[in-house]
Amino acid sequence: MTPPASFPLRHRLFRLLWAVGWGVLARWTPPPLHPWRRWVLRTFGAKVGRGARVHGSVAIWYPPHLRIGTGALVGPGVRLYNQGRIEVGARAVLSQRAHLCASSHDIADPRFALQLRPIRVGARAWIAAEAFVGPGVTVGNGAVVAARAALFDDAEPWSVYRGNPAAFVKRREWRG
Repeated sequence: MTPPASFPLRHRLFRLLWAVGWGVLARWTPPPLHPWRRWVLRTFGAKVGRGARVHGSVAIWYPPHLRIGTGALVGPGVRLYNQGRIEVGARAVLSQRAHLCASSHDIADPRFALQLRPIRVGARAWIAAEAFVGPGVTVGNGAVVAARAALFDDAEPWSVYRGNPAAFVKRREWRG
């Protein structure tokens, strides 16, 4: 889906209100105030499951395009550049400074049209510290994207990926 070259004024004003709202209401809050931050996110249109933990230092581009499952963790400094939708499954973990980018541009288009490409992170998946997940990627249930990996293709469930570009390493053993 390719929207117009820029977002409408109403959308941009909402994002301005969101940036101010998060900065005033949540960004400065100490880690234990997860219930408060869940409320702020829901107020701005995000779907956030029970017990989800979202740290105040998280950067979220557009809350209505965000869904966070029950018991998921969005750690300190995570960047959710969700022009396109981002879905984080139940009990998934996004570790510190992970970056998920759900949009890109059509490099063959002279107007460099924006392309919204949703990201899905499955239940019990782990995106480790400073890893990057690119547009349109699905991270399967229980998959692991290792620290500083750059994932541009789908990750199979219960598998481990590392490197840049991220490559399959092995199946994940689950003892739980």
